[in-house]
Amino acid sequence: MGPGKRILVVDDEPGILHFVQTSLNLAGYEVITCTDGEEALELARSQKPDVILLDIVMQPLTGFEVLVRLRAFSRAPVIVFTARREIVELALKAGATDHIAKPFIPGELVKKIQGILEAQPGESG
Repeated sequence: MGPGKRILVVDDEPGILHFVQTSLNLAGYEVITCTDGEEALELARSQKPDVILLDIVMQPLTGFEVLVRLRAFSRAPVIVFTARREIVELALKAGATDHIAKPFIPGELVKKIQGILEAQPGESG
């Protein structure tokens, strides 16, 4: 269920974006990336991704702020990624679907995305 699915990846570290994009492209996903929370919200509206990968620790708009604003218009599954375990529970309470800890193995991320997509009943927008 991977090929053709669109993933939006949001992280303020270009190196991580490149790593995740390459890993997901190799798994057959269409990947859209951005480094800014405002742009992430615009892309979520216009591109209607099937899954959103969202870093929590970003500036000036944090991942929490993006998540709260995103939930006002989208039910797309959101996987938050962070190196800070203590904020995972807060992200899940704020509307995240799942999480993955940094650093992560690309195969684990792909499996997590596949599991979420298989659990989706239909349109995510």
